[in-house]
Amino acid sequence: MTKPRSRAHPGLPATDRPVHGTHEHRPAVRWEDAFLSGNGRHGTLTFGDPNDDRVIVTHHTLVRPNGAEHARPPELAADLPALQDELLAGEWEAAESFTDHRPLQWVQPFHPAFQIRLRAPSDEPRRYHLRTVDFSTGEATATCAGGTSRLFVSRADDVIVHRVTGLDLDISLDHRLPGAPADLSVGQGSALTPEGALLTLRAHYPGSDRAFTGLTLVVVTGGRTRLAHPGVRVTGAESVLLLTRVRRHTGELDVTGEQRALSELPHSYDDLLGRHLPLHRTAYERVTLDLHADPAERGLPGSELLERPRSRALLERLFAAGRYHLLSSSGLNPPRLTGLWTGDWNTAWSGAFTNDANVNLQTASAAAGALPEVTDALAALIHRQFDDWRENARAVFGARGAVAPAHTDGESGLTYHFSREYPLHLWTAGADWLLKPLVDHDETRGARDPRTAAALAEVALFYEDFLTRTAPGDPAGPLVVVPSYSPENRPAGASWGALDAAMDLSAARHALLTAAAYHPDDPERADRWRALAERLPPHWINSDGALAEWAWPGLDDTYDHRHLSHLYGVWPLDEINPYDTPRTAAAALRALELRGAENDSAHGHLHHALVAARLRDGRRVAHALGEVLDGDFFHASLMSAHYPRRDVYNADAAHTLPAVLIEMLVQSTPDRLVLLPALSPDLPSGELRGVRTRFGAEIDLSWGPDGTRAVLRPRRGHRIEVRTSSGDASPLDLVAGEDHVLTSGTW
Repeated sequence: MTKPRSRAHPGLPATDRPVHGTHEHRPAVRWEDAFLSGNGRHGTLTFGDPNDDRVIVTHHTLVRPNGAEHARPPELAADLPALQDELLAGEWEAAESFTDHRPLQWVQPFHPAFQIRLRAPSDEPRRYHLRTVDFSTGEATATCAGGTSRLFVSRADDVIVHRVTGLDLDISLDHRLPGAPADLSVGQGSALTPEGALLTLRAHYPGSDRAFTGLTLVVVTGGRTRLAHPGVRVTGAESVLLLTRVRRHTGELDVTGEQRALSELPHSYDDLLGRHLPLHRTAYERVTLDLHADPAERGLPGSELLERPRSRALLERLFAAGRYHLLSSSGLNPPRLTGLWTGDWNTAWSGAFTNDANVNLQTASAAAGALPEVTDALAALIHRQFDDWRENARAVFGARGAVAPAHTDGESGLTYHFSREYPLHLWTAGADWLLKPLVDHDETRGARDPRTAAALAEVALFYEDFLTRTAPGDPAGPLVVVPSYSPENRPAGASWGALDAAMDLSAARHALLTAAAYHPDDPERADRWRALAERLPPHWINSDGALAEWAWPGLDDTYDHRHLSHLYGVWPLDEINPYDTPRTAAAALRALELRGAENDSAHGHLHHALVAARLRDGRRVAHALGEVLDGDFFHASLMSAHYPRRDVYNADAAHTLPAVLIEMLVQSTPDRLVLLPALSPDLPSGELRGVRTRFGAEIDLSWGPDGTRAVLRPRRGHRIEVRTSSGDASPLDLVAGEDHVLTSGTW
């Protein structure tokens, strides 16, 4: 097929190495195409227009009060035994009345703070050159005739740092972004201080005592600065440095203290960048992917490269961009549905942390991709909300321990977002699902975090109280998970609240066994948890030969759905795999074959790819990945959309894609390494460097027509099993500090 000709300016020079950045020859017109920077707290979307540049500022804490700040979980524990009786008796609609009949309450919506406006006082247009984002530094830059703009968000100092040179500017803070409430109470100020001009914007939410305040300190070298309400005008300056922070608060903010903190920072872009780089660049560069792409394609602007969905250069750049955006949106919290960014107050699905699929999919590459910063951000959110998880267990189930919510805004971890069609308060698998990445992180680094151990113990405690029912007339039989919910699907001909969902079975078993493994010092309690796990029923294989989504008679599968919760045992768990459980793995693959794409959500396609990779089906991985690459899911910013044709700004595809590519090439458990398990024939050669394994080794992998080579650098001694694409297995004894080189024909 003939490649499309470039319709834009020429790209950058051809290169024989992957490009760690992207570029465009036009300013962004839509905020979705603005280049992104972030430090896991503050985020920016930079348009790069020399005549009227805009930088939208975001912060993970910015959520708009909507009543959810006062919401509590439903007090339903007293009604639980009756519901269990009804479901066990086959009353499939019974769970629909297990509610306090409240209307659906969304979590507090995530929203932008304001935009920094940098306008040219002259009407004479400036000739535009280029805008770029450098993934290795986090810098968004723009150049035009006579001027440059450079911006990054410091991980070291938690401040937005922006330097402009060679331009006269009107600078102001502007809250007028799409969807901003008309009754938002906004006050602005500008003042000249010895350190520079201080711009402030304070916004009070309607009907609330909560507010947020933005401050920008404008430090000018040379030239003249004068007030021009609501901002300042700078003329004749050699350079202008802007330092910006946002604070969400209750009541009034000590602006003087915040101003002092900005004034005490170095007023040098290079000095601040030097403090930032060891934290950002070191993390970003730990893992690299080289697919031996066409050097000329590597130089293309991102928007033009996206028109070549079968380009290996595109996969390289999306892998790099995914790592960059994932790192940049992880700090105080892991990424939201929109990462750390939005330009609209009406963010889809409240821009929430959606725990029943999206958070884990977006962070799926954290352990193998050597981004502990991402796992630390997820852990911070979990531990900050754990008291709320305990309250969920008590209120809904009358149990000790902890139950995670399906949605959170980052403030509250309470379960209050549910409805008849989405009875998310019935979901009990969430705590294990969210703790699984923390367990992977512990295995990778070879040490168990005591906070993870304590959390797992509480999840096991919940199951001790909750798993008490068996099938009618069989008191010595297997335990039944009742009620049980498989996000966000329901059995054919039945209601959403059911029994023995496959995800719940896998989660309960994994949580109990993992908690036992984390507590060898308490053998009595560990034995009790293992015994409880052994009483759970096995997975079912239905009449289609597929792993059933509900292991209960009369609850038949609904195949056309975006979620693949029933295959939790395949990915990310190791409960079902082709090596130890081949019959169940074959049934899981059959279930995957029967699964429809429903509404073509990006997370559905890439979840499909992750499961297929674990089942060694490279053709299916390539097809699922192709659905995303062919579906026009990516904006010019290389941030993605939820639906095809760039419909609904969403980070799922952008952040999950690196995990899919890693899983195609390298998979590991604490005792096993699998090389090239699901390699696509579209990737005939390449190099993946720096991947971490769950047995404590770093691996560099290269493959091509001349064979495959893997170099393992273990940090601890251990015997593992090595599996290859041919299915062959051989033992390998690793020695800490000693490289092990594996080549084709030696394993």
